[in-house]
Amino acid sequence: MFLRQAYGRLSNALSPNVTEKLVARFSSSTSASKPKKTTQLRKMLESPELEFIMEAHNGLSAKIVQEAGFKGVWGSGLSISAQLGVRDSNEASWTQVMEVMEFMSDATDIPILLDADTGYGNFNNARRLVTKLEQRGIAGACIEDKLFPKTNSLLDGRAQPLADIDEFCAKIKACKDTQTDPDFSIVARVEAFIAGWGLDEALRRSEAYRNAGADAILMHSKKSDPSDIEAFMKAWKNQGPVVIVPTKYYTVPTDQFRDWGVSLVIWANHNLRASITAMQNTTQQIYKDQSLVNVEKKIAAVKEVFRLQKDDELKEAEKKYLPEK
Repeated sequence: MFLRQAYGRLSNALSPNVTEKLVARFSSSTSASKPKKTTQLRKMLESPELEFIMEAHNGLSAKIVQEAGFKGVWGSGLSISAQLGVRDSNEASWTQVMEVMEFMSDATDIPILLDADTGYGNFNNARRLVTKLEQRGIAGACIEDKLFPKTNSLLDGRAQPLADIDEFCAKIKACKDTQTDPDFSIVARVEAFIAGWGLDEALRRSEAYRNAGADAILMHSKKSDPSDIEAFMKAWKNQGPVVIVPTKYYTVPTDQFRDWGVSLVIWANHNLRASITAMQNTTQQIYKDQSLVNVEKKIAAVKEVFRLQKDDELKEAEKKYLPEK
């Protein structure tokens, strides 16, 4: 309404050409006033409503997440490692992960929370990581209280040694002291249940990490039922935002998470897993048929790839900047 009124007043006073330019400039400035990515994530963590973010592992999948309507992206360590063809055991260096995150950030204007494993080392590695994430427009880092190199939490029969509580608290403090944007979020991921400890240890660690400055607690469990999470939420008594990852207890209705007071749900690896199935099926079909006839109509059109790459924007830029032939 305001823009239409402004446009009418401008039209009466100025030439059509000047009016169009001024309104276009005003419109772009108002759209540019969207909150920073860090602020968006902070609002999600502190919202009274249950929020959701979706896994992505490269620029393309991050863009798909945004187009689906999600308000945030989970930069999954498992998924990024897998798409690089290595294990989720810190085999990909943090600089390689950072390169992927930069493409993801460039492709989207919604916040990204990085699965930062253990922070890739001690407090010094973790605080340098925070600096580099801020430089690339990443909204937050989720750091888990295990030892470097980490072991994926969902693997069966593997040792899951936990970090010393005081040392991990110091790592959190170092990250918070290093960040320059006050809205950058540090999420402390508690692996007590994963490592075989009980509720008391999960609470002890969570309270210590919250007191050390963590902006939220991610409570992890690989049980197929939500008993660990339910018990924790009841005992936690809303001391701060809680994030969960229901990969294993996926049958639980999200209304239960709301009732327990969960702040944020992460759908943690499903784009990667969906793409694996799609690529396996397509590749096997082509190998079997020695033809594309049975797959072409089942996959994205090449035009859709160009659209996701914003080819139209390049076309317009070429008209603007390249000399006419």
